[in-house]
Amino acid sequence: MKPTIHPGIFRRRGLALVSLVSASTLFLLGSCGKKESKKEPVVTVQVTPAKRATISQTISAEAVVYPLQQATIAPKITSTVKQFLVQRGSRVKKGQLLAVLENKDLTAAAEASKGDFEQADAAYVTTVNAGLPQQIQKAELDALTAKSAFDAQQKVYRSRKELFEQGALPRREFDAAEVALAQARSLNEQAQRQLADLHRLGKEQALKAAQGSRMSAEGKYRGAEAQLSYSEIRSPIDGYVTERPLYVGDLATANQPILTVMDTSRLIAKSHVPQSEAAILKVGNPAELKIHGIDEPIKGRVSLVSPALDPGSTTIEVWAEAIKPNPALKPGMTVEVTMTAKTVKEALVVPTPAVFKNNEGADYVVIAASDGHARLKTVQIGVRDAEFSQVLSGVTVGDPVISSGGYALPDNTQIKIEAPAAEEKEARDKAGDEEKDKKSAEARPAKKGKE
Repeated sequence: MKPTIHPGIFRRRGLALVSLVSASTLFLLGSCGKKESKKEPVVTVQVTPAKRATISQTISAEAVVYPLQQATIAPKITSTVKQFLVQRGSRVKKGQLLAVLENKDLTAAAEASKGDFEQADAAYVTTVNAGLPQQIQKAELDALTAKSAFDAQQKVYRSRKELFEQGALPRREFDAAEVALAQARSLNEQAQRQLADLHRLGKEQALKAAQGSRMSAEGKYRGAEAQLSYSEIRSPIDGYVTERPLYVGDLATANQPILTVMDTSRLIAKSHVPQSEAAILKVGNPAELKIHGIDEPIKGRVSLVSPALDPGSTTIEVWAEAIKPNPALKPGMTVEVTMTAKTVKEALVVPTPAVFKNNEGADYVVIAASDGHARLKTVQIGVRDAEFSQVLSGVTVGDPVISSGGYALPDNTQIKIEAPAAEEKEARDKAGDEEKDKKSAEARPAKKGKE
């Protein structure tokens, strides 16, 4: 006998199967719905609107202070220090005597040379005024005597020649007269030649000889005086004595420093900056010298931009000179110098931390769009400092630039703008109050004049 199956059982199983399939379908549909409705990530950022402001491009560097003028004084001779007339810290003038070295031997040599010079000078004067005229006068008298003797002997010879031709005079006396005439002619020619030579050459050579002796003696005398002067150490500039390593009795060696004088009225800060930054600096640019521990900076100006690159550091040396002397600024100090290379008024600026570079090296900022998403904007940057950067193109005044939270933020990211912190808001309110007070103070005198 076959078992009997009730039809209701199949209906119940079918309903259960349909219910299971329906539940599975609903679960899958519910899962898909949850997946599709997943929300985008929201990034919290802070924004700063682009604005107009005055901006300056500054270059900062560590610098060492030096005097513009400094003299390291070393003697030219080796001798013992006899006397110091200044101490470290003494104020001195140009040409002032600072120290004296032992110089007795040099003094004696100078006196001996002076005596030789005076003797040579006297000989020169005698030669010019007495000796040479006497020689010329004697030569003229000798020439005149020789000429007279020659003329007389010539008359005697002619007379005896006539007598000899007439047969009234023996041959021996005529020959004697002829010999005497020849001797007189020779003496006359010699005297005349000596006089001519003395007039033509003797006077000039005698003067040269006397002058040469005088100049030689004078040169030796001046050399001895110079050696003596080297024993007196004088200051070549105005300033203060900053170094004096020796004492009285110490041996001062030639070409070894014994004193240092600095002119502290004009001080400069020497710094080395990269060539890319030094290229925009010019002589006359304003500068500030900041001393560590002192709040108020010292005003200055760029006085030198080296025309050559330092081969050791591949940097360029730049000098910034303090405009007014400041007692706090001393040679040898390390200061921070800030030089303003360029100033632009009414420039469109954004915060410098809000400017980034993409993979291609181009500058860009992130703008908070009105639909609540971030937009990347490529910009062209001009003057830049630590706080703000000038934007030449890419944004307009009032554009909300993301100043915090924009680094590596993808384009079209959903954002939430966060209000500035309480301290920042308080600082802005304070700045606004100060600006109002300033405007009120400026307007007050005009109102008083109107009344």
